[in-house]
Amino acid sequence: MRILLAEDDDMLGDGLRAGLRQLGFQVDWVRDGVAAERELASGDYAAAVLDLGLPLKDGMDVLQALRARKITTPVLVLTARDAVPDRIRGLDLGADDYVVKPVDLHELGARLRSLVRRSHGQIQGALQCGGVLLDPSARQVSMDGEAVALSTREFDLLHALMLSAGRVMSREQLEQQLYSWGYEVDSNAIEVHIHHLRRKLHPDLIQTVRGVGYTMRTQDSP
Repeated sequence: MRILLAEDDDMLGDGLRAGLRQLGFQVDWVRDGVAAERELASGDYAAAVLDLGLPLKDGMDVLQALRARKITTPVLVLTARDAVPDRIRGLDLGADDYVVKPVDLHELGARLRSLVRRSHGQIQGALQCGGVLLDPSARQVSMDGEAVALSTREFDLLHALMLSAGRVMSREQLEQQLYSWGYEVDSNAIEVHIHHLRRKLHPDLIQTVRGVGYTMRTQDSP
């Protein structure tokens, strides 16, 4: 899943980006509040990690502006501001989680997965759909109880489709979920990955909506 990291400390930002990528996230990194607000308003992000002490525009002001514009992207505030009034204000302004630095990287990953899961109406950590079971934390997939080996992109694509099961996602939306800045995406990359998923899982599990995109069959679909 693709997230936005807003952090002005170069060493910390570089470490967070590298660590979150190792946990399976696609990370775009900005270093000031104006850029954070711009990217969250225009990009399709599963979640954001937002520092408060950002140059050009404070993180609190960024958060307030986003929620005033009805942008519902889950936001995890990651900050050194540990005073209770700051926590209360951040949550009241629309933060979905508030974490004080330093934080364990695996805990940060778990919190982000939880935010994304809840934003899609999912309760449990593992996702299940049409005989497929996907565990985001372990990055494992099984079909009817049998383990299935997927590439990184295949896993990320399946995860995105399962989070939005029953809804149609366009190729552009899927590309935005799978690739962070700097990646050159082949024009048929999504189609190739979907072909591989159908072959490895079930040919009818992912349905093509002609001229629109792709959808994952829900458990109750015929």
